[in-house]
Amino acid sequence: MKFTLSWLKDHLETEASLEEICERLTAIGLEVEDVDDRAAYKPFIIAKVVSAEKHPSADRLKVLMVDTGDGKPVQVVCGAPNARAGLVGALARPGTYVPGIDVTLSVGNIRGVESHGMMCSEKELNISDNHDGIIDLPDDAPVGAAFATYAGLDDPVIEINLTPNRPDCTSVFGIARDLAASGLGTLKTPPAPNVRTEGETPLDVTIDLDDERLCPGFALRLVRGVTNGPSPAWMQTRLKAIGLRPINALVDITNYMTFDQGRPMHVFDAAKVRGNLVVRRAREGEEILALDTRTYKLGPANVVIADDNGVESIGGIMGGEHSGCDESTTEVLIESALWDPINIAKSGRALGIITDARYRFERGVDPEYMMPGLERTTDLVVQLCGGTPAKAKVTGYRGHEPRQIDFPFSEVKRLTGLTVGIEESRTILTGLGFEILSGDEKSVQVAVPSWRPDVDGKADLVEEIMRIHGVDKIKPEPLPAKDTVNGRILTTLQIRTRTAKRALASRGMLEAVTWSFIPEDQAKLFGGGKPALKLANPIAADMSDMRPSLLPGLLTAAQRNADKGFGDVAIFEVSGTYEGDRQEEQRRVAGGLRRGTASLAGAGRSWSNALKGGGKPVDVFDAKADALAVIEACGLPMGNVQVEQGGPSWYHPGRCGTIKMGPKVVLGHFGEFHPNTLSSLDVSGALCGFEVYLDAMPEPKKKATRTKPALDLSPFQMVKRDFAFVVDRSVDAGSILKAAITADRKLISGANVFDVFEGASLGEGKKSIAIEVLIQPMDKTLTDEDFDMLTKKIVGNVEKSTGGTLRA
Repeated sequence: MKFTLSWLKDHLETEASLEEICERLTAIGLEVEDVDDRAAYKPFIIAKVVSAEKHPSADRLKVLMVDTGDGKPVQVVCGAPNARAGLVGALARPGTYVPGIDVTLSVGNIRGVESHGMMCSEKELNISDNHDGIIDLPDDAPVGAAFATYAGLDDPVIEINLTPNRPDCTSVFGIARDLAASGLGTLKTPPAPNVRTEGETPLDVTIDLDDERLCPGFALRLVRGVTNGPSPAWMQTRLKAIGLRPINALVDITNYMTFDQGRPMHVFDAAKVRGNLVVRRAREGEEILALDTRTYKLGPANVVIADDNGVESIGGIMGGEHSGCDESTTEVLIESALWDPINIAKSGRALGIITDARYRFERGVDPEYMMPGLERTTDLVVQLCGGTPAKAKVTGYRGHEPRQIDFPFSEVKRLTGLTVGIEESRTILTGLGFEILSGDEKSVQVAVPSWRPDVDGKADLVEEIMRIHGVDKIKPEPLPAKDTVNGRILTTLQIRTRTAKRALASRGMLEAVTWSFIPEDQAKLFGGGKPALKLANPIAADMSDMRPSLLPGLLTAAQRNADKGFGDVAIFEVSGTYEGDRQEEQRRVAGGLRRGTASLAGAGRSWSNALKGGGKPVDVFDAKADALAVIEACGLPMGNVQVEQGGPSWYHPGRCGTIKMGPKVVLGHFGEFHPNTLSSLDVSGALCGFEVYLDAMPEPKKKATRTKPALDLSPFQMVKRDFAFVVDRSVDAGSILKAAITADRKLISGANVFDVFEGASLGEGKKSIAIEVLIQPMDKTLTDEDFDMLTKKIVGNVEKSTGGTLRA
């Protein structure tokens, strides 16, 4: 939102300086983004051409002697066609920066003649696009005076950053009201214009909509006998200062009302309108050539104003070229209507139209200003264009019912810590336009003004008092200190999220943050794509579904790195996935992948990596190790964790596994990816990955005490025994290890696989798996009989569980 200082002072009686005004604006929540003090125009002065002689070496150039007001004319070479003796214009002397041509002048030599400056055109000063000649001022313009002061170009321009909840400050008047409420001056409230009308507006307006909220009100007035020419200089200057291009008086008036009062208006050339006006939904396939000279295709989602010719305007967004006003307009229809903010926002976004009207209507304009806005616009039209206004026609408007809020003054202290007197609170609220209906010294009932749709409850009123009283007056106070923390602060899931991140980072993986929404085809590929998980309004066409897995985002991220030359990537993410639209169907997952040679032993081709076992493509065992590392870090007893063959369809069927705790609890999956999965994602390379479901892990058992148990070390030496079992090729090593350990949990502390052998000597479809069993006696030294009995238990348990036999 831009405005000039003089424009603000039209509505605010104040002696405050520019710096004070800017500081106060930011203090009350209207953050100042930029201030243009117009210092660039200060060096330009008004000068008079004393003589103009033809340049001796150029037909199109003239040598001017220019009076700058000090009695010492300076020589200037000029090529403008209107340069002549007696002309009064704007002079830029050497050392002056000329914004229109982005040049800092110096004493020049043009075809052998020195030039001590430049007589400037309007384009060279960024006043307009006119470059036909140098500026030609009236003869009585004060020679030697500052050109910026004379032309009104010394008026500072202030730009503020408005938050979407402040539609009342999309007008200069609204900004002035806030400043006045803060004590920085007095708000000027001129009386409403007294428009004398003659006759009736001959057109009828019909609102033909299935939802009356789309257009709650529509006011229309005909003005006959107008003369539409350029708007006055003061209006053009202000519009140019905020970046608008003056067009003609009627259009400039509507633009001026938009910024001055926050009330977007529209004018139709009455002679171009056929029949009565109808506010309706657009029909499928209808088109309109808009005022921006672009053609837009419309549909039932768009609300339009139409006549017998068809669509004449996109309601609340932009008018049509056909019924636009130009120099030939003699009768004008002035429209002041109300529109649904949600529909305006959706229509503007769908059509790709950004206008000042849309900006205000989608935030919510003052409904009670519909008619006063029409009256003020009519008054400006009569003043600047003449004409005779007819009686206005109002359709659909049922009035505004102000919201009422019960407000205890104690809420200010409770929510902000500020101590604000009751009388000051009342003064602030009334200064902002709120009405105190009833109440006492403790609580009052407050009516919200029609221009504040953002104020909904007590907390909003507290915010109003706080920002006007001064946010800077809130003194920082430390939180009350407590001697001890009585309980655990973080939840188990929060602790496990942090632990999983640390565990994976310690394994050389980098954390990634990917989008929570992915393309539909990727969602279906990883078990998602349910209608309930589709986004109603996605930010992009390829981000239409909530992700069922972290892996699509990680895979595409790894491929992007590979495309840029970083093929050895190890990345992870701990975040949410979505199996449905209910809370219990949202999961907390730790997922990761490795690409290329990015194993734990090291990445890249290097003799040192090869010595450590690295430098080879990653495989299923790298993913398994990462997944088990997460589970172990989260504190689960690894003796109860089982690994089974197989996994989801996006993994390679023979190179993946499922991690379980018991027969039902699935903790995660890991493996190398299926070639079809990689092809569908347009991903290539050696890739393995995993996902661990942190929320599937059972809660740890609560301990009776926080004290660690006494360290109980066995005084007896650990013994290792090796066994080799011949089993079917389909039997996994994990089943053998589990069977061996469960043979006697008191004596057997662990088991490891150290050899796998396949050969014709074992028989077709057979393999040999050799394991090392760790035996730790606790009570006594084991005898040979004890070892023989334990050996029989181990062999028998493995035979029973896997069908394997002890290899001879």
